[in-house]
Amino acid sequence: MVDSELAPDDTIDTENELPENELDEDDHLRPEFIRAVLDAVAAGNDEEARALVGPLHPADIADLFELTPQPDRAALARAVAELLDGDVFAEMNDYVREDLIDALSPTEVADLAAELDTDDAVAIIEDMDEDEQRAVLRALDPDDRAAIEEALSYPEESAGRLMQRELIAVPEHWTVGDVMAYLRGAQELTTDFWEVFVVDPQHKPVGTCALSWILRTPEWVSVADVMQREQTLIPVDMDQEEVALRFQKYALISAAVVDGAGRLVGMITVDDIVHIIQQEAGEDVLRLSGAGEGDINEPIRFTVRTRLTWLVVNLGTAMFAASVVGLFQDTIARFALLAVLMPIVSGMGGNAGTQTLAVVVRALATNQLTSSNTVRMIVREFRIAAANGLSLGLLIGVGTFVVFGNRDLSLVIALAMVINNLVAGLAGVIVPVTLDRFRIDPAVSSAVFVTTMTDTMGFFAFLGLASLWGLGA
Repeated sequence: MVDSELAPDDTIDTENELPENELDEDDHLRPEFIRAVLDAVAAGNDEEARALVGPLHPADIADLFELTPQPDRAALARAVAELLDGDVFAEMNDYVREDLIDALSPTEVADLAAELDTDDAVAIIEDMDEDEQRAVLRALDPDDRAAIEEALSYPEESAGRLMQRELIAVPEHWTVGDVMAYLRGAQELTTDFWEVFVVDPQHKPVGTCALSWILRTPEWVSVADVMQREQTLIPVDMDQEEVALRFQKYALISAAVVDGAGRLVGMITVDDIVHIIQQEAGEDVLRLSGAGEGDINEPIRFTVRTRLTWLVVNLGTAMFAASVVGLFQDTIARFALLAVLMPIVSGMGGNAGTQTLAVVVRALATNQLTSSNTVRMIVREFRIAAANGLSLGLLIGVGTFVVFGNRDLSLVIALAMVINNLVAGLAGVIVPVTLDRFRIDPAVSSAVFVTTMTDTMGFFAFLGLASLWGLGA
């Protein structure tokens, strides 16, 4: 064990600190640094490449591979192979990591997995083909293999996949002195933890002790007297998005994970949750646009397939909206200005619906919108839509009159704008809430329904009112 105490004149070794000129002011690797590394690799100067990459933090080495063109990654990996440990792979983008993992043997992958906590090892192994998974698992030590196999048995994106098995658990009849002796004497304990879990004889968590409490409490005090009995327990099958919401709501640093019988099986720490929050937020935004995962490292064929699917769906809805226009072709033929102005009504309604939809999907994702306040949310958005619709209707009405000098046309487009904004506001709330009630992800499907409704109603309201008003007659 290394003595961490420093004498007054001692200095900390900065040999492994990142030189300032390798990162820009935003903590991104500088383009010239990346070029220098790749030039050294291309020249066959592996020693120079390792000297450049060696001081980097594992997260920055992962960034280096992500910023390197795909054809050059294999050569870079061979040049700096001794620097590619488990921590680097754990920080790496999924698609980039898969490319590099495919080039490794099962034994090499097993060696990487053995260096990591269970959750990070699972992240590396879970995306491999089934045959490759079995080969890697066979190469692992029995204990590591059992832990990873158990994690893989849980659903994807669940607490069971996210949790790590390495934790500190002690019986409640121990004293603080017993805990201190255990922490100092046991050699196989995890090194990264913030609290000690207290369990009963059935290994069910009954409380938790922060390290600060243990350090500041006399050794003769019983753990049962100092522990906090109230704690947030995470079911092993809970979705990772719900886990993240609990961490956010209760300001957790770590939390115990329990199985169906209530026994302690693992823990989740906040560093994993930060990644989940970022991932889930990005997924929701990209799903609203139908852009798939939106990862710039995703293979082009996957991106094309995902985007084309939603574009085809949008094409169908656009044809449906166009059919509404076809119902009023005689009116348009008699008064051509309608064709000029009708896209404004549908387009503004679509924008208003998208604004409401974004707010509602976020509120659903963060549990701000529940069954208890849904009606209040609908009323709120209706009032907002009415205010926006009246304002936009007044502006477009005045503008149309100034440009075209037609009072009736100005009134028609103003009324259509108000109607379509009301439809947009209601659809932006009701559609995602309804989909959520039926357990359908509103971030995936809502945009198609909302834009279809605003386009269709925009055309129908404007052209229908124009027909009733007798424009062009």
